[in-house]
Amino acid sequence: MDKGQALYTSPYVAQIEKFADSMKQLSQTFLLMEEKKKAFTEEEVDGMFEKVRVKVCGQCEKCAWCWGENFVHTYQMGYEILSAVDHYGMELNVETKRKLQQRCLMAPRFLREMLNAFHDARQNMMWINRIVQSREGCAIQMDTFAEMIRATAQELEKSLFTDERMEKKLITGLKRKGVRVLYTNFFMNKDGKYEVHVTARAIQERCVTLKELAKEISTVMGRRFVPEGNQTQILGKEYMTIVCMEGPAFYTLQGVARIGKGCSNISGDNFTMVDLPGGRQSAALSDGMGSGKKACEESTLVIELLEELLEAGFPEKTAIQMINTTLVMGREEIHYSTIDMSVFDLYTGECEIIKAGASSTFIKHGDQVEHLVSTSLPIGVVHKIEVDSVTRKLTDGDFVIMVTDGVLDALPVGEQDILLETIIQGTAMINPKEMAHHILQQVLNWTGKDPEDDMTVLVVGVWEK
Repeated sequence: MDKGQALYTSPYVAQIEKFADSMKQLSQTFLLMEEKKKAFTEEEVDGMFEKVRVKVCGQCEKCAWCWGENFVHTYQMGYEILSAVDHYGMELNVETKRKLQQRCLMAPRFLREMLNAFHDARQNMMWINRIVQSREGCAIQMDTFAEMIRATAQELEKSLFTDERMEKKLITGLKRKGVRVLYTNFFMNKDGKYEVHVTARAIQERCVTLKELAKEISTVMGRRFVPEGNQTQILGKEYMTIVCMEGPAFYTLQGVARIGKGCSNISGDNFTMVDLPGGRQSAALSDGMGSGKKACEESTLVIELLEELLEAGFPEKTAIQMINTTLVMGREEIHYSTIDMSVFDLYTGECEIIKAGASSTFIKHGDQVEHLVSTSLPIGVVHKIEVDSVTRKLTDGDFVIMVTDGVLDALPVGEQDILLETIIQGTAMINPKEMAHHILQQVLNWTGKDPEDDMTVLVVGVWEK
């Protein structure tokens, strides 16, 4: 056992470590199996020739001579056909056809069967490569998930602590408020912020609001606690676990403006705002390939998967990589989507900008505008992608403006970024929704015509509490 493992004595963490190790071993096994085929083997080429010999040449009076003493020239002709197919496709060049007619009495049928044998062999190669590709995708997913559960277990082990005196005070204080506590758990994250999990129920047919519960926890703990989002707001007579977190210093408001290509009601752009564990929020924007219904379905799928993974606690970059692998696996055609994500830490005011093939992001600080770009590929193109990210410290009244390609592409080439910066810089509004609509309207006014692509502007404002 190395030093890193020796730090974690909990049997639960040790078991999770074993699960993670097993998954990583499986992923490595998958990756070390059969590789993608780039060329036919000698046996496969012989198999093509054998099919042609049986189907065509067996009925020809010159079969014994062609596959006997003239064997080398027959094989050479077959290889020339395969080379021509590789270069010209199934429609061979005139020279290859002329040579075949001079050497073969059954040239049309010989050519047809040779092409059929090549087609069958190529289809088989495609299926093998598709299986290999899917296996690689599964390996990436397993490896990513193994790292995620290992990191989560280690972080949980570090953050969990006990405080019997505080627990007794909390049980006594909540009892006075009509709440019976079954058990409590105390956590402290890497930033020193407290989190309290209370499994409890209301007694004496009372209903206690989560605000009342958080207020009592705050009094006992001597720190300001707020209920975590997406929870039932009333504590009833059934036991349930309530999560209260040390209150953040910042809050956000967001607004969006969008329009479809040609003023269509259907847009290929989709967005979401997700509350994340640890007092964080995520704003995400996805632009599906093309426009209209198909692009809308693709970006909707991406956003729904992203919401599911983020709410489950997956790290942002891990979630993007897993979605990418899901989109690539089992597809013959490429259907890509971009992901543009801003993750806000409401305790520190930091914002991480994460991009996968996405358009520019702008940060407005007073009358100053910062422009952030990305060179990464969108998701759904290749199995392993590089995700760009950069972190910025935000202050009271700052705005993060995210746009899809359609917004920038509507402006003159070579001036797109500076023009949009100027529009944002000249915006005096402090309401995110009004700002988003103002920016979109200014771009539309500049073009003077209907949108040639889906256009979306997402604005998130950050303020101190």
